[in-house]
Amino acid sequence: MATTLADFSPKRYGKLVLPALVLFGLIELSAWVCGASFGKLIKGFFDGIDFMSHMFPPDWSAFPDMLEPALQSIVTAFLGTLFGVVFSVVFALLAAANITHPVVRNISRFIIGLERSIPEIVILLTLIAAYGLGIMSGIVALTLSCIGMMGKLLGDAIEEIDHVMIESIQSVGARKLQVIWFGVIPQIVPAIISYTLFRFELNIRLSVILGAVGAGGIGYELDYAFGLLEYHRALSAVLVILVMVMGTGMLSTFVRKKIKLKGALV
Repeated sequence: MATTLADFSPKRYGKLVLPALVLFGLIELSAWVCGASFGKLIKGFFDGIDFMSHMFPPDWSAFPDMLEPALQSIVTAFLGTLFGVVFSVVFALLAAANITHPVVRNISRFIIGLERSIPEIVILLTLIAAYGLGIMSGIVALTLSCIGMMGKLLGDAIEEIDHVMIESIQSVGARKLQVIWFGVIPQIVPAIISYTLFRFELNIRLSVILGAVGAGGIGYELDYAFGLLEYHRALSAVLVILVMVMGTGMLSTFVRKKIKLKGALV
């Protein structure tokens, strides 16, 4: 259909003026508060390109030294995910309205919400006082963070399960734990697998960030290299991180496809 002048009438588009002005005002206010400007943005872009040019080529001799820290980050992410999933399932069962007493549910939901609201770095800095620097603090931080996210998602998944199966199991005199094991868990296995794969990918990234602030691993190597102005070595760490992240994503996709081929919907 051809566009006419009537389509651009002030009456039709006048309602967009106020929201546009408000949005522009908020952008200007944010820029003023942050001390940002378009000129600084452009200058920072070219300064960033100049900085990156000093990082090339990577220090190839540093790659063997990066293998152990990279493995530490992977182990941190794996164990944080593993422990987090186990505790998340427990909290999800306690937080589901259809199988748990309201008092227990509200307490569990509060704990899950509290853990979800605290950033991983804040958790790590608190744990360093108890466990010291190293991967132990990172594992516990990722575990607690995992409970906050997966506990909420799995709790919602449990509340949407098919109650016919639950009633069938209860009709033969099954106990509470038997109902959960044979009626609830099988229905949320696809959700557990899907969320676990997603969370592991996320934890790989988070392990790098946490490593830079005290959890060890490849994140510490990157921060250490930048601190010594060894930019070529820092680029080597960045390349290792890229391989870790991309490899984890490819592994997750491969596992999902294998599960789908076996008939599970993930």
